[in-house]
Amino acid sequence: MLKYQQEFLEKFESEAKHLLELHWEEIALNKDHIKLNPDWEAYYELEAQGKLKVFTARDGLNLVGYFVVVVSSHLHYKDHIFAANDVIYLHKDYRKSFAGVSLVKFAERCLKDDGVSVLTINTKVHQPFDKMLDRLEFENTERVYSKYLGGT
Repeated sequence: MLKYQQEFLEKFESEAKHLLELHWEEIALNKDHIKLNPDWEAYYELEAQGKLKVFTARDGLNLVGYFVVVVSSHLHYKDHIFAANDVIYLHKDYRKSFAGVSLVKFAERCLKDDGVSVLTINTKVHQPFDKMLDRLEFENTERVYSKYLGGT
């Protein structure tokens, strides 16, 4: 049975590297040019400001999934707090169950208790999980286009 919890970044960082690499291998674009290199200092700064929330799924002590959001007031709607998905990942061995649904539902409850008005989750077109988000009553509200422009 999986356990869902909110954790501090310090514990998460030390245990997440393997999952982050699996995640990057599975979904990243432009891998020849853009390597995985998280800016942990920026994450810690956001956490210190109360703007970063880390939700995890664990099988015993083993980290098997994560859902990280950035929480802030919205530039267009200053009376509301929005939580924007930064990363979400569940190890392949746990995807046939309701683990992903349970992780998002757990995060939703915590965020709602924290006064968040809107939670947004983005998915990769080549690795969507739209059916799960539909089941959770999310609405498809926006499209995002990207283009690699070069650089280091």
